[in-house]
Amino acid sequence: MVGPEEIAAVASIWSGIPVQQLTADERMLLIGLDEMLKKRVIGQDEAVAAISRAVKRSRVGLKDLDRPIAAMIFCGPTGVGKTELTKALAACYFGSDSTGIRYNGIKDSTILDTRHERIPVYLKMLCKEDAMLRLDMSEYMERHTVSKLIGSPPGYVGYEEGGMLTEAIRRRPFTLLLLDEIEKAHPDIFNILLQLFEDGHLTDSQGRRVSFKNALVVMTSNVGSSAIAKGRRGSIGFLLENDESSSYAGMKALVMEELKAYFRPELLNRIDEVVVFRTLEKLQMLEIVNLMLQEVNARLVSLGISLEVSESIKDLICQQGYDQTYGARPLRRAVTAIVEDPLSEALLAGNYSPGETAVIDLDALGNPIVTSRSDRNISLSDTASIF
Repeated sequence: MVGPEEIAAVASIWSGIPVQQLTADERMLLIGLDEMLKKRVIGQDEAVAAISRAVKRSRVGLKDLDRPIAAMIFCGPTGVGKTELTKALAACYFGSDSTGIRYNGIKDSTILDTRHERIPVYLKMLCKEDAMLRLDMSEYMERHTVSKLIGSPPGYVGYEEGGMLTEAIRRRPFTLLLLDEIEKAHPDIFNILLQLFEDGHLTDSQGRRVSFKNALVVMTSNVGSSAIAKGRRGSIGFLLENDESSSYAGMKALVMEELKAYFRPELLNRIDEVVVFRTLEKLQMLEIVNLMLQEVNARLVSLGISLEVSESIKDLICQQGYDQTYGARPLRRAVTAIVEDPLSEALLAGNYSPGETAVIDLDALGNPIVTSRSDRNISLSDTASIF
């Protein structure tokens, strides 16, 4: 017999919006959402807490029903995790099986083959990360680029295709919308955002009303980076206090002053929360290195080979990859040069076979060296790192 729950489940599949009533799996997911995000985004507990609160408010029914789930702006230097946090939330929640959004028994993003030429660009963008639509606002610096978001006016090229933003949300309403480097957008873009944040919808060029009530909007910005850098150096008196929460509040106040000088007041008033990201320290960099090495190990395990990395190699990666100005981005290059390149040479030389462990350490001259050890049996499903 078909009951209300079954009907709601089918409606959820067709609409792409979670059922209003929380399932047991989703409750557990929401309760542990903070910890899940902290495992992927290092050293940004305040930011993780802020974005988790927004999702929880929405799912328990306390958010304004006429507005998006939340409109947030992430401020901070480059390479500190602003974009990574949105990707982590998209993977952990918006693209999670626990939300109940499934199509023919599998997740939506796995159905769409982005290599197919007939799949529209906006759907390909959604496939790159589970339920995340990312727009690089440096591509919207000119006035005419507004039409790319909501569609070209009647009589112009591309009118029938619709807008990249409105079409993507219309087809998948339950989405995390990332507007990367929002300060680079043309001022006319902000006029569109004002309506989106206040009314929870946009009208495309064909007159169709597109709802954003089930979308979470995150904007990232480098505005305020100088204030954060000053706070880190201790050049501002109240940032020298031992109370870390007071220090963070003072730094956020400085960032808000820079935001007020850059963005229009009516836009800032419609933003639910401004989240300030901290500058990463060396200890946090070591945790990020471990995450990157786990990714390398997972790729090796698919070949039946495990990875073991010495502490001296990790220290060398942190030494070469730590940059206060660019955050964690140089770490990726350091991992490539110190770990992946020597591994590639060893694999091409045919020195490894399934079941062996690749051990990376420093030789007497301080250069990375790869050796093998065959004392561990590896299965293809094993993705655990040995550190």
